Amino acid sequence: MYPGIHAKARADQPAIIMAQTGETVSYAELEARTNRLAHLLRNRGLRRLDHFAIFMENNARYVECCGAGERAGLYFTCINSYLTAAEVAYIVNNSESRILMVSQDSRATALEAIELCPKVEAVLVVNGPGDGKRILNLDEATSDLPATPIADESLGTAMLYSSGTTGRPKGILRPLPEQPPSQQLPLFDFLQKLWRYSEGLVYLSPAPLYHSAPQAAVNLVIRCGGTAIIMERFDPEQYLRLVEKYRPTHSQLVPTMFSRMLKLPEEARKRYDVSSLEVAIHAAAPCPVQVKEQMIDWWGPIIHEYYGATEGLGFATCDTGEWLTHRGTVGKVLLGELHVLDEEMQACAKGTPGTLWFKTATAFQYFNDPAKTAEARSPDGSLSTVGDVGYVDDDGFLYLTDRATFMIISGGVNIYPQECENLLITHPKVADAAVFGVPNEDLGEEVKGVVQVMPGIAADADLADELIAFCRANLSHIKCPRSIDFEAELPRLPTGKLYKRLLRDRYWGDRKTKIV
Repeated sequence: MYPGIHAKARADQPAIIMAQTGETVSYAELEARTNRLAHLLRNRGLRRLDHFAIFMENNARYVECCGAGERAGLYFTCINSYLTAAEVAYIVNNSESRILMVSQDSRATALEAIELCPKVEAVLVVNGPGDGKRILNLDEATSDLPATPIADESLGTAMLYSSGTTGRPKGILRPLPEQPPSQQLPLFDFLQKLWRYSEGLVYLSPAPLYHSAPQAAVNLVIRCGGTAIIMERFDPEQYLRLVEKYRPTHSQLVPTMFSRMLKLPEEARKRYDVSSLEVAIHAAAPCPVQVKEQMIDWWGPIIHEYYGATEGLGFATCDTGEWLTHRGTVGKVLLGELHVLDEEMQACAKGTPGTLWFKTATAFQYFNDPAKTAEARSPDGSLSTVGDVGYVDDDGFLYLTDRATFMIISGGVNIYPQECENLLITHPKVADAAVFGVPNEDLGEEVKGVVQVMPGIAADADLADELIAFCRANLSHIKCPRSIDFEAELPRLPTGKLYKRLLRDRYWGDRKTKIV
């Protein structure tokens, strides 16, 4: 169902509730605000397939900003709210965004960024003052505009950017059919059925809305006439408190969130009633087997996993029962045709890791970057990849081993560090961990671990020795770190993605190549 229908049928029902402040936006309010903003975008000259950008933290106005683009036939780019001004400017310019929507919290960075963005015609601040010129307060700018739909409504969609862990971020542009916004894209129909989204559901969203997965999930909730409880930021105990308070049936998390909840004191974990949850979905990074086992023991057989790049190349999924019989899998491929290929583009045998290539489920290109688009495709253009490494077992279940860009070659042996990372994170003294290759003049590379310890734990040589011994007790020695360093906090985004390159590059210095 279309949100406009819900605005009539359930006008006073909360569409959005902000977890920390309790601020509520009803369906009637969301409909009026979204329509007014769509009118403003049209008045500013934005027509179907034009672009604007959103740069702000989770707040009560975020969904309306996306919704205006979705009903005006526009591409909207949601920008990571932790980026620097220069990084924001790159994405705004690259996406050819003509309008930038920001919050008062992101205002300073945004204003610094637009000094580098001559094509940005206006900045809309959702909860702060304008300057009467290029910077406008959203409510003031839309106050005199109609609360009814624009005359030429058309379906719009997000054009999100890859996170940039392997270079400059790339805009992922998908073809946008000319159809009414009441008709959602086929992928959303698929997800709605797969995850049993039903009319009027309650959904708890703990992740940043600039990321593709939570954005898609909240979009589905609104289309179903449900209520989305949006956390401003994730806190493990607050998450449990919100489950007990609002009784959500659905939620989507990342493995890091599981790990942090499991490390709460036992009395805190048992304090809250989580029995309302019917479907808990996770993705974004491989989940350590022990972590997932503990979550299933705690929450029951409600945990669903999926694997799918933002590019939409393919989609694999498994429910709890399938995972328990194939521990470590990310599921069976349901969308896209998977090929596991070696460096010579030859098919790998079952059980043998190789780069994952897909005959894509949905067409895409990297916006304004034909070279990167070509680089991600096979020589004949029939297959695409984002560089993930994995294998398929005899039953057709897919397992991820690593990103190809972080494979370690030590003494001629290929090492995929994900397994060691997954083990380290289960140690009770470890809050977060990264494993990657560093230079070794004899072996080419050696395995390095970098660890963030739990509060109150001494990060010293004795702990490093303890963690190395822990790894060697559970993994073959070649997969284990030769040394471990400590950081106060690893550069991990709220989406769960680790900026491992930032850590690794410190050890490679100014070398022009990562091969020795």
